Amino acid sequence: MQISGKKVIVVGLGKSGIAATRLCAHLGASVVATDSAPLDKLAPEVGALPAQVLVGGHAGVDFAAADLIVVSPGVPTFAALAEAEQKGVPVVGELALAVSQLQIPVLFVGGTNGKSTTTSLLGDILKESGLRTFVGGNLGIPASEAVGHKTYDAAVLEVSSFQLERAPGIKPKVSILLNITEDHLDRYPTFQDYADAKGNAFVGQGEGDVALVPEGDYECRRQASRGKGHVLEIGGAGADYAVVGHTIIEQSSEQRFELAKTRLHGRHNHTNAAFAVAAARAIGVPALAVQQALLDFVPLPHRMALVTELRGVRFYDDSKGTNVGAAVTALLGLSEARGVLIAGGRDKLGSYEPLVDALRKKGRAVVLIGEAADKIATAIRETYPALAELVVARADDMTGAVRKAFELAQPGDAVLLSPACSSFDMFKSYADRGDRFADAALSLKKELS
Repeated sequence: MQISGKKVIVVGLGKSGIAATRLCAHLGASVVATDSAPLDKLAPEVGALPAQVLVGGHAGVDFAAADLIVVSPGVPTFAALAEAEQKGVPVVGELALAVSQLQIPVLFVGGTNGKSTTTSLLGDILKESGLRTFVGGNLGIPASEAVGHKTYDAAVLEVSSFQLERAPGIKPKVSILLNITEDHLDRYPTFQDYADAKGNAFVGQGEGDVALVPEGDYECRRQASRGKGHVLEIGGAGADYAVVGHTIIEQSSEQRFELAKTRLHGRHNHTNAAFAVAAARAIGVPALAVQQALLDFVPLPHRMALVTELRGVRFYDDSKGTNVGAAVTALLGLSEARGVLIAGGRDKLGSYEPLVDALRKKGRAVVLIGEAADKIATAIRETYPALAELVVARADDMTGAVRKAFELAQPGDAVLLSPACSSFDMFKSYADRGDRFADAALSLKKELS
């Protein structure tokens, strides 16, 4: 993608748009940066961007005169943008812009759940092997910041469906699709539209590239088949990278990677680790470096983090489980035989039937909080009317939820915060929600010890 001397418009001035503006200016483009929000609602650095900045709407922006339009993730199509595109102006996302300028192996980590853990772990594995590795994308640092400022040997990028909507020509050396479950149905007309956005990560792959998907997952496999990458399956005993107990087995070499002494809790995190191992091995990382990175890895906060143990009950903070699929995965992945789930919050419009099914298999009880409490309770009653042994309780706040969950738990159980909902009805963020859970659990332990 040639940028020098071009007229570029960057739409959306969050972190990604700011980084894209700077990158385009660095590459020699004449840049107009625009956002519908007023300047006082944007980051302070917007006013100092090396561009003509037009905010508070798009008045004065001649989209049809641009050589290239770069759209930040999450910016929906609007009339002037659609008209420019119809006239032949290329419209790409910030991710596609950045990747087009990288001359190093790029590894994508996509999926509905588990992306951040897998991205961070994969980055750590590559760094352990001595590769100078950029880690970012949807995870914190925009991909555009990998270009032109520092020499890297590889880039590991967490990629969201929003970032992949406008990503023509992207060609990751390795593309991971961890899973696809219902999410963002307030943006996509159907689940299939959402799945297809995720699958755009595979389309540009060639025969020398690698596509990693869960074993036996038809939809993920179908998405991978949209490209020409070599497909490997991850997870089950028959997979190319199998998870057996606390061990990852690389079937092609019979190399084993041990997880028992790592900080990764839950079957799903062991599967995430297998994806990271497979991706690293696909670009030649030695087994010794892989194993050492697994042992050293410190998981990100609020993702199946073990908070404490009280009277034989373990408390896990999975506040990042903001959709049904994530909560189902966390609950079914518990090493404990049963769990008391704390769930609820702001509803994201998906079905709760999969969560009810997971509770039937693994739940001792559920404590409901927030706006979605009634909807989840109704789903439990309607999906399994005979599920009498599952206690359904309510709580007004996190302190009450933790106390009630502990009362319902038995020694050997887990108390799991994995809400299946967003946090914004009761908390500032999923991190605030997780912090309050941890504080409540630790306070309860202090009180009862």
